[in-house]
Formats: sequence, C-alpha cells, structure tokens
Amino acid sequence: MFLAIKEILHEKVRYSLIVTMVVLTSYLMFILMGMMFGLASENTVAIKSWGTQSVILNKNANASLSQSLISSSDLPKLTDKEALIGQVPVVMETVGTKSSHKTSLQFIGLKGNQFIAKDKLVIVSGHRVEKANQLVLDESLKDKGYKLGRTVKFGNNSNKYTVVGFAKDAKLNVTPIAYGDLSQWQTLRGIGSQFAASGIISKQAHPKVTANLTTYSVDTFIEKLPGYSAQNTVFEFMIGFLMVISVVIIAVFLYILTMQKLPNYAVLRAQGIPAQRLINATLGQALILMIVGVVIGLLLTVGTGAVLPTAVPMLFNWSLILTVALAVIVMGVVGALLPVRIIKKIDPLDALN
Repeated sequence: MFLAIKEILHEKVRYSLIVTMVVLTSYLMFILMGMMFGLASENTVAIKSWGTQSVILNKNANASLSQSLISSSDLPKLTDKEALIGQVPVVMETVGTKSSHKTSLQFIGLKGNQFIAKDKLVIVSGHRVEKANQLVLDESLKDKGYKLGRTVKFGNNSNKYTVVGFAKDAKLNVTPIAYGDLSQWQTLRGIGSQFAASGIISKQAHPKVTANLTTYSVDTFIEKLPGYSAQNTVFEFMIGFLMVISVVIIAVFLYILTMQKLPNYAVLRAQGIPAQRLINATLGQALILMIVGVVIGLLLTVGTGAVLPTAVPMLFNWSLILTVALAVIVMGVVGALLPVRIIKKIDPLDALN
C-alpha cells in the first residue's frame, strides 16, 4: 500500500483524472437512483399512505383503477378494513380570482365514515372533508397559489368546491390528489348511482369478493400503474450501464499506466522485488482511487439533495445507495485485474536489455 500511495502522489495529474471519472460516474449514478426512487414514490405514495394490502377492482379493468367501475349490486359486504374509492382525472380551476389557475390532478372520492377518510389522511393544515362541496388538496399545490378557503371548480362542471385542507403524501401517478366526497365522484365521472366506486382499498391481504370483482395485491397493483414498471426498468438499466462503464474506465486507465511503467517494473523485478508486491500496489491504487472517487460522489449527492427545490422528485434510499457504492468500489478493484496479468508476465531480464 505504501508503494501505491507514493506512486499516486508522484503522478498526481494522471491519477486525478481517474478519480474525476469515478466521481462523475458515481455522482450521476446516485442522482439517477434518487430520481428513480423519487418518481416511484410520487407514483405510489398515496397508495402506501392508505395502508393498502390489496385492491379490489372490476374483473374487466385490467388492474386499472381509472378503468374500473364497481356496481352497487356487485359490492361485497364491507368491514372496517375496507374503504370505497372513486377516482377520476380532472382539471381544477380557481374561481373568483383575477388570475385563474388550472391544474391537472386526480380527484379521489371517499366516504367520510370509512378508514381512509377517518384515519389515513395526514392533514397538514385545515381540516378533513365534512361536506359534499369541500376538498382536501395535496400540500404541493400550495406552491401553485391554492389556499384554504379558495373556491375551485372542475372542467366544465358547474359545481363549485371550497378548499378546506391540505394533506401530506397525496399523489398518485405523479399527479396531485384532490380528496372529496364519494358522491361527487359520480357527478364528475358522469355516471349514475348504480355505480358505487372505482375500487375498494383493503387492509386485508385476501378480502372476500363477489363474482364480478378481482383482488390484486398492492405490489401487483403498483406494478400495473401506467408507466411505473417501464420507468423503473429504464433507470435500472442506466445505473447498471454506469457501473459497467466505471469498471471499464478504471481498467483502461490502469492498463495504460501499467504499460507506460513496464520498464520501471522490470527494473524493480531485477532488483528482487517480488511480482506479488507490484500486484498488491496496483490493486491498492485501484482501491484508493475508487474509495476517494465514490466518497466525493456521495458528498456531491448529499449537497445536491440539500439544494434541489421540492418540485424535483428526489428521494435517497441511503442503505441501497451505500450498497451500490460498495459494489462500485469492488467492481473497480476487479477491473484492475487486467493490468495485473501484465505485471505477472514481466521478465526481469528486460531491464538488462
């Protein structure tokens, strides 16, 4: 290790370039992981905040809440662990203000006496929905000018609603939620009272259902969310490619440096220094370079997370990030095995030629 450190200090510029490449690839990798978890969280944060274990939908809805309609005649007997939910995408517009705000969101209709409306909404300001013409909005909509007491309407619907509260973790499919009364879902969806809800959220893994309904586990339901699986797959491949690239960069740089130092290594071998010591020095260099580069990348990631605006979906799973950081370090050392093979083949007699 002493020889590895002395050589790094002697060739500062060359080894700084390697560290810079490791910093950039690891930093980009960690930021992409933060974005992946951030977007995934905004897709599912509301579902998880409800304590969902399973979702009951119309059997022909293909696990899509927005495509599901449960008729009143198909409703199973509900317990205190089930809650009806009605979902419809809407455009919300402010009423009675000089500048009109329009925002796309998901209207979620709930029954006030069921567990989601009673226990699972985390109200950060205002109060829960108590009347049919009241709404609770996602707290991110505060940044768009929505306030308590503001009057709004949805699209061409003439009904007016009053914002009475703001809730935490109220997003579905990266879209803010407006919680309202379930009866208003029927109005906004343009259907009659023969349909009771879009779906049923259950805190049980295997609730009883009727013939025209199907139960999905929460994991299956989340995987079926539009774009969720494809989005995560893209990020995972990008992170995987970056890990491979970092290994290739380390291997190529160390290979070139080793080729340039072959005459020096030949002299050292002629002086009786064993090949294993030179190999250990090369592996030690790779380990030091990877640790320094990854640590700097982690520090940059922490700094970036601290200054990014809340509008950017970023969530850092530090246990997984540290695991990936360790994997990058190990793979970087593995990449150093390429020049190691060259060192083993050095002939001390070459120094005498």
